[in-house]
Amino acid sequence: MPKVLISDALSDAAVQIFRDRGIEVDFQPKLGKDKEKLAEIIGNYDGLAIRSATKATEKLIEKATNLKVIGRAGIGVDNVDIPAASKKGIIVMNTPFGNSITTAEHAISMLMAVARQIPEANASTHAGKWEKSRFMGVEVTGKTLGVIGAGNIGSIVIDRAHGLKMKVVAYDPFLSEERATEIGVEKLELDELLKRADFITLHVPLTDQTRNILSKENIAKLKPGVRIVNCARGGLVDEAALAEAITEGRVAGAAFDVFAEEPATNSPLFNLPNVVVTPHLGAATTEAQENVALQVAEQMSDYLLTGAVTNAINMPSITAEEAKIMGPWIGLSGHLGNFIGQMTDEPVKAINILYDGVVSEMNLAALNSALVAGIMRKVNPDVNMVSAPVIAKERGIQISTTKQDQSGTFEGYVKVTVVTDKRERSVAGTVFSDGKPRFIQIKGINIDAEIGRHMVYTTNQDVPGIIGVLGTMMGENGVNIANFTLGRNQRAGEAIAILYADEAVSEEVLQKLRDTGKFQQVKALTFDVEE
Repeated sequence: MPKVLISDALSDAAVQIFRDRGIEVDFQPKLGKDKEKLAEIIGNYDGLAIRSATKATEKLIEKATNLKVIGRAGIGVDNVDIPAASKKGIIVMNTPFGNSITTAEHAISMLMAVARQIPEANASTHAGKWEKSRFMGVEVTGKTLGVIGAGNIGSIVIDRAHGLKMKVVAYDPFLSEERATEIGVEKLELDELLKRADFITLHVPLTDQTRNILSKENIAKLKPGVRIVNCARGGLVDEAALAEAITEGRVAGAAFDVFAEEPATNSPLFNLPNVVVTPHLGAATTEAQENVALQVAEQMSDYLLTGAVTNAINMPSITAEEAKIMGPWIGLSGHLGNFIGQMTDEPVKAINILYDGVVSEMNLAALNSALVAGIMRKVNPDVNMVSAPVIAKERGIQISTTKQDQSGTFEGYVKVTVVTDKRERSVAGTVFSDGKPRFIQIKGINIDAEIGRHMVYTTNQDVPGIIGVLGTMMGENGVNIANFTLGRNQRAGEAIAILYADEAVSEEVLQKLRDTGKFQQVKALTFDVEE
């Protein structure tokens, strides 16, 4: 009988799900805070069900000699060392959509609170004052709401805002014009949204691209009197710059549920007029907590009893039998998607996937999911193989799949073409007999490129001396080349080169390559590959 440890607070109904399915449960909801005790007993369990208090660190995972699955009741898995779990063969699951409505409703509540100064008026009235003239609010009806991030939660906020008779505009690099029309928003570039919005609410993950998306520079572009709501992630807004803008009267107010540093015991936003703050309550409703608890119990039970994988961060949703055969092809699909994602800066309209030969008979849904997740991971690091197709659909991205019998020298291959308003970009790959993935074609140019963690991709006119320039530049800057691949479509035509380096190549070295004037494109790429 499988044995599961619940080390954080889950509902009684979730505990009962395990028991009803014939799984032994050890319910210790306060154990997650006792690292030493948890490490002492973790080796006795097949499954670990957690919320955010338990930290599944590399040290803890090392001691988890029997652990097969970690289930996180919620979307965030920052408290789980996923690479360590993957290396140990432990599945990490989450519940990505269980608290979407709750978080969206909190954002709307915060918007209304800051519009009418409700918290300050409440405190004043409780203090025995009657300062009716002090708390002059504004209506939201007819006002323009700027939504930064129109994904799962953002689209719910948009729907609720329409009910409040607000005009809604949105900025989201992955939002297509068709999807924008469907959900009833005007799609804008960020600068235009900042100029037009009376209220702004953020619903994007924290990535290198979104960190300080409301920087001091962008805050200076805001429409005077705007109010800012952040119930997404701390670090999306420069809190000091926003505090300065509020103090100077350029921003009328703000409502924050998340902060750059949490627990937030101090922030530049604290104690400012018309600033509403809450302690990361976005998912804190009875319904949401119950939903994610029940979901994670069902998912973990299914995996422990039948091997079925659902909402896994580090594993496709496939059967155990399929996993043995498909594993290398799933890895390849992720790398192909990752390549396209890192190379594409504009919104994606369509993803066309071709499966040739032996791979065309596999579980294409899992391969599609791995590929789409790779494409989207650049802008959304929380995306997984289950959530990626849903997020793509929300953004109106069309995904088409074609399969065909073996048509070339390879036993099978995968080719993906991404379509944007500006261009089409394609890459193909295969898995060799050693189980290792290879890029075999980029932009229609045939190559044979081993995939490494740190790579540099260049395009150039096919002229003599390019190899020498690349090799010399890398050598002079202390970069060791592990593998080097060239390809061209015709003599004196367009050519590409892919370098696989032992370490990351700095932006300074990349700029030196650009400054030679011999390359049309120079880009560093990173892949999740074991060295």
